[in-house]
Amino acid sequence: MKRLYIIALLLVFSGGSFAQTAAVYDLARCVEVAIENNLSVKRSLLQKEGASVDLRQSRASQLPSVNLGGNYGYNWGRSIDPTTNQFITQQINFSGLNGNANLVLFNWFRLANNVKQNRLLYESSTYDVEKAKNDLSLNIVTFYLNVIFNQELLETAEYQLESSKEQLDRTKKLVAAGALPITSELELTSQVASNEVSLINAQNTLDLAFLSLKQAMMLPASEKIDIVVPDIDVIDELVALVNPNDIYAAALTTMPEIKSAQLQVQSASLALEVAKADFTPTLSLNAGFNTNYSNAFGQQFVVNPTADPIPFDTDLETQSGESVFGFRQPGTFNDYTVGEQFSDNLSRSVSLNLSIPVFNGLRVNSNVQRSKIAMQQAEITVAEQKNQLRQIIESAYNDAQAAAKTFDASNRQVEALEETFRSIENQYNLGAVNFTDYQVASNNLFGAKSDLVRAKFDFIFRKKILDFYMGNPITL
Repeated sequence: MKRLYIIALLLVFSGGSFAQTAAVYDLARCVEVAIENNLSVKRSLLQKEGASVDLRQSRASQLPSVNLGGNYGYNWGRSIDPTTNQFITQQINFSGLNGNANLVLFNWFRLANNVKQNRLLYESSTYDVEKAKNDLSLNIVTFYLNVIFNQELLETAEYQLESSKEQLDRTKKLVAAGALPITSELELTSQVASNEVSLINAQNTLDLAFLSLKQAMMLPASEKIDIVVPDIDVIDELVALVNPNDIYAAALTTMPEIKSAQLQVQSASLALEVAKADFTPTLSLNAGFNTNYSNAFGQQFVVNPTADPIPFDTDLETQSGESVFGFRQPGTFNDYTVGEQFSDNLSRSVSLNLSIPVFNGLRVNSNVQRSKIAMQQAEITVAEQKNQLRQIIESAYNDAQAAAKTFDASNRQVEALEETFRSIENQYNLGAVNFTDYQVASNNLFGAKSDLVRAKFDFIFRKKILDFYMGNPITL
């Protein structure tokens, strides 16, 4: 027996050590995890990063562009020596270096407006990320409240089952004493079984609510989680609701989708100015250099300026036919190195260029028309966003008012049905009413409590939506 006892203890402790402990999440933690894992938020962050790249590139386009180049190759047969431009018939290897720089001096503020446009697009993408996070937060609040709602329904079902079991125990004693017929016990047994089914259904619904929350957080279904149930005082929430016009006015200044749409209009306006700049002349400054080398010109004659001239061996004749003696300056043939050729063949250039657009197949005109259409579309988007925001707020306000009234009526209904059930339960125990009356009163109370829970969380959710559009953080 002692060995069996020790083995049993070991199994209990080992089983407890391998049991998975449920992680506890509050609403803030759920939102944080969801934002970290959500793919839509990650996509918005990447779009913001792309807008940042465009902004940096547009800023850098105002700086001079500098490019360097070089070449190296072989020629054989009849070709031109790149260093002397003379025809030669031999195999040569050649190389060259070149570079150029260009700076736009003026193009009717095209580059500056492009920088402003990309800055607005970057700010707009920042608000798009915020909107993605807000949408996800509202979804998490919905799933979180749904879990709490189904937990309370489960507790109601458990209370209903325990109440039926207690009544069944009392009825069994009364039947055994001969005070009630056996049918009363059988009817209560059926009621207990029905309540057990309701409890199973409530547990399944709660499991589905947890699954939806985990899926929204991008957590695996196998992970055990539990949530913090806050102490929500609905009475404090049942205050006079703020006027929907005031909520709308506040939302216009806080909602990121409105700010993003307005920035898109400003960006489209600057895009129009950028397109119009292509009608105007462009003034730019260019500079460059070029040099080369060839092994065909491997030696050069270096004159000795300090030596006396040496007469030629043959005579020279002038145009008049007179004979003269020629002289040459003495010198030596030295190797013509790569560095010396690059230095001697170096050419430089600086130019000021003016480009005046005359006709380009209506390309610029078409771009201007497209930019005007894009700006009008952006203005329509702002109007749509504002109209959609107003409709959401008005609907949420009406839903909150209706939910408040429903909660108040459900609360009074539960209070009345609790008194009714208490009275009928006492009469049933005394045999004054039949089981049907008792069952109807019990089911009515259970349904009313479920409706009260539903009305409670429906009002809380509607109220939190209004708080969100007022610019308040979403908390429970």
